[in-house]
Amino acid sequence: MDLDKSPADDRSDAARRPVFDATITPHRSLGQHGFRIVMTLVCLSSVVSSVPFVVLGAWPVAGFFGLDVLALFIAFHVNFRHARAFERIVVTPLEVLLRKVSHHGREAVWRFNPVWTRLERQTDEDYGLLGLALVSRGQSVAVAAALSPQERAGFADALGAALASARRGPDYGAP
Repeated sequence: MDLDKSPADDRSDAARRPVFDATITPHRSLGQHGFRIVMTLVCLSSVVSSVPFVVLGAWPVAGFFGLDVLALFIAFHVNFRHARAFERIVVTPLEVLLRKVSHHGREAVWRFNPVWTRLERQTDEDYGLLGLALVSRGQSVAVAAALSPQERAGFADALGAALASARRGPDYGAP
């Protein structure tokens, strides 16, 4: 037993303990290894396809094959840069912390009181949950935009339950 800790410290720790902590990142189906394989195959097919043109004397065609490879590489590079973006939502009985980091590294942070924070859902009959926002005292911030409608619905349920738990206050455990 730690004699240096008072019951007030335990209550303070319980109030700061996260009820909900989630990090949302954009989905990318192709990792670095897959990227290398795709680019290797594209380069090989480009070289193989350009050889007959070079042999026939139409050597400028080979340059255009190279431009296609370069354009594909740039598109993947931009895609991987955008994958660096993320959102982190932490709910404690004292605050709701929303931290968004863009693919450029710019960070925006919002802090809300969980008592005054509600979840606003934008649903469509055909497509499901299209939008989700944290609303507190007139300020609305969109969350979970990187998720699909089905994932967003599950996330909304979990976040709504966490907000309800945070409103009830910290669980100090049995006395």
